[in-house]
Amino acid sequence: MMSHLIPNLSREKIKQMLKYIGVKRIDDLFKDIPEEIRFKGKLRIPGPFSEQDIAKRFSERLSHVIDPSKILCFRGGGVWPHYVPSVIDHIISRSELYTSYTPYQPEVSQGVLQALFEYQSLICELTGMDVANASMYDWATALAEACRMAIRVTRRDKIVIPSIIAPHRERVLRTYLEGLEIEIVKVNLNKNGTVDISKLSENVDSKTAAVYVESPTYMGVIEQNLDEIGEIAHKNGALFIVGVEPLSLAIFKPPGDYGADIVVGEGQPLGLGMNFGGSLLGIFACRFDRKLLYQMPGRIIGLTTEQDSARRAFCMVLQAREQHIRRERATSNICTNVALNAIKAAIYLSLLGRNGLRNVAKKIYANTHYAYRKLLELPFTESLFKDAVYFKEFPIMFKEVDIEEMNRVLYDDFNIIGGINLGRFFEDMANVALFCVTEIHSKRDIDYLAKAILEACEK
Repeated sequence: MMSHLIPNLSREKIKQMLKYIGVKRIDDLFKDIPEEIRFKGKLRIPGPFSEQDIAKRFSERLSHVIDPSKILCFRGGGVWPHYVPSVIDHIISRSELYTSYTPYQPEVSQGVLQALFEYQSLICELTGMDVANASMYDWATALAEACRMAIRVTRRDKIVIPSIIAPHRERVLRTYLEGLEIEIVKVNLNKNGTVDISKLSENVDSKTAAVYVESPTYMGVIEQNLDEIGEIAHKNGALFIVGVEPLSLAIFKPPGDYGADIVVGEGQPLGLGMNFGGSLLGIFACRFDRKLLYQMPGRIIGLTTEQDSARRAFCMVLQAREQHIRRERATSNICTNVALNAIKAAIYLSLLGRNGLRNVAKKIYANTHYAYRKLLELPFTESLFKDAVYFKEFPIMFKEVDIEEMNRVLYDDFNIIGGINLGRFFEDMANVALFCVTEIHSKRDIDYLAKAILEACEK
């Protein structure tokens, strides 16, 4: 029997392997690749090097990179700078938890299933909903799946959304609905950044499958008319879908209290780092209704008892909704998920508890409005939305300021990552930047940001 030790690079062993798989030459393995695009010659790869040499080389290569702990980040838009307690990574690195999959053999993975069950329970408590799944990929996929779920339940072909949502969320939504001949209607906003109720009423009708709103919005605005929006949706037989930032629910009314049918959101603030933009955690919950439950995407972990005893047991329930049936009848194409991140969120929520979560949310709210007022004191700034209530993010209008150049100077000279240039995504916001502040920022940090912007724009 051939040795399975790696590397098997001797000529004799290579011949044995080629003979075993039925080819004569190594090049035959790549015959499907056109000859003209194959690499010819030898790769200029130096080495081999010892571990010590490799560590030294990489240290030299990365010496110009700024220490992330010395950078102040005021940019959000979907991935935000939050503090991650060190105990989370310590717990999650245990071998019995360290996988992104929900278990395929639940009877031998009771610990992981219990952790996911706790995550679902915590999300239900946070959102005020009855049922939550074990996670989606991110907010964007959760929104797209929620809209498709509404289309299946209502058998209608129209989705109503605000005129401003995160650009990447809208792109994912349109990708999911493309080919289904679904109409997506946008509703304008008021001067305070909330949904225009009269325009919404005009656009919601008997063809509408769902009305989707966010609170806080992509601009950080807390929606003021959620009860009324829900009533308009339900009066026309549509489902009411709400997008949330989970930390905000510690101080603002949860969607379950104002009649939401489906709740989606991004769980990255719940103990997940920024990690170069991912991986993330899609929150998905709904009220208890069998029509909704059977059309819900993703995995659901349930609690039952063992067949031959009264001992409790955790299991995956209602599996006939997803990949275990014919593809065309499945409720979602998300057959795996981000279970590891869901467990991280469960650890974070359990660690902070009700009071700790409220304290974090209060600090974010206070920092948001302090930063908002501070930046409006600058001589070249204006408010985009008058009388808005903000949480974590807010837009600032700049007069005769190149935002891209301002952000370059902030980074190069002050080690600050400035706000998102909204002109990249919205034609009428060429001079607007979206700033983010969280619990990690102090008043001193915010004062430094305001001073740095003033100096950057005067250069």
